[in-house]
Amino acid sequence: MSANNDTIQKTLTVTVLLCLVCAVIVAGSAVLLKPMQEKNKLLAKQGAILEIAGIQVGSKAEIPEKFNAITQKVVDLRTGKYTDAVSAVDYDQRTAAKDPERSVALEGSEDIASIKRRANFATVYLIENNGQVEKVIIPVHGYGLWSTMYGFLALEGDTRTVAGFGFYDQGETPGLGGEVDNPRWKALWPGKKVYDEDFSFQLDFPKTGANRNSPEFDRQIDGLAGATLTTRGVQNLVEFWLSKNGFGPFLANLRAGEA
Repeated sequence: MSANNDTIQKTLTVTVLLCLVCAVIVAGSAVLLKPMQEKNKLLAKQGAILEIAGIQVGSKAEIPEKFNAITQKVVDLRTGKYTDAVSAVDYDQRTAAKDPERSVALEGSEDIASIKRRANFATVYLIENNGQVEKVIIPVHGYGLWSTMYGFLALEGDTRTVAGFGFYDQGETPGLGGEVDNPRWKALWPGKKVYDEDFSFQLDFPKTGANRNSPEFDRQIDGLAGATLTTRGVQNLVEFWLSKNGFGPFLANLRAGEA
């Protein structure tokens, strides 16, 4: 009996030690790989911004240099004006949105993007030429069918014409809502007018597709086939971030030269 107990004890000891060694290796690998993972995430985000802004990139190695030509600024969404309260390089809007002290709760009809809380600050990206803003890229996010979709909307200097649009993080159904990543669908966005001449939101996603013969064609984008809820989510999130609760006040100040 004692011999059997001794064998069981040795087996358990070896098992525990093996688990501890594996845990140390996994934890150590996670710590060592974290800087590389964070770097890759940053490159992916910067690459998405460049693509949406219409800036061609040949390889990953070119991303940092080309991204340096873009000006980053933080906007206080409560006032619609630039602020130095936080660093544009280090600020994390996602984290801030979860902090009650750095965000505001959205309720009822305000929360059409289904994000629950909106951070007080947001980083915007500007392409400038001789002091004039040629394009402004704003971060947008909102709920689709299965996931919160995170992306960017690029507007021309008039702040009402789309220059580009796309997501860098989304978990919608492949082949259906996941078609938000389809280059052909994203190619429908440039040139569309998100605001009318009075700067009221006007973008529409007809189920039957945009009508090229309609005078409203410049405000229409084809809905995603078989993905009504994802399409509605995209429309809602764009409308929210262009409204008074999002970047609406900032864009108005930018047009007036008062940002």
